Amino acid sequence: MAAIQRLDCGSRLSEAVVHNGTVYLAGQVPEDTSVGAKEQTASVLKQIDELLARAGTDKTKILSAQVFLVDKADFPAMNEAWDEWVPAGHAPTRATVGVTWLADPGWKVEIVVTAAL
Repeated sequence: MAAIQRLDCGSRLSEAVVHNGTVYLAGQVPEDTSVGAKEQTASVLKQIDELLARAGTDKTKILSAQVFLVDKADFPAMNEAWDEWVPAGHAPTRATVGVTWLADPGWKVEIVVTAAL
């Protein structure tokens, strides 16, 4: 059986789990809630880059992404940050879902990704 590696494992969740050549990230959220949706998204994508690097991979190997948005009016701003971040020719599958709330009322976006090693 393949080993399971957990990054930043806490009592409730791990920020990333690596198993059998795949990296699963927990939902990543912005640290600064005082900025707009584009800046929050860019912050989350930077965190994703950092976690993927720690796991031994990068954004060119993302297989799928789920984006959770509180306000559909933020969709264009989120997409602007996303489009600046995704490398040409490496767009993963993606779903964007409107949600009524996230755990912190200041969060506008949360992103979950799964990547290959």
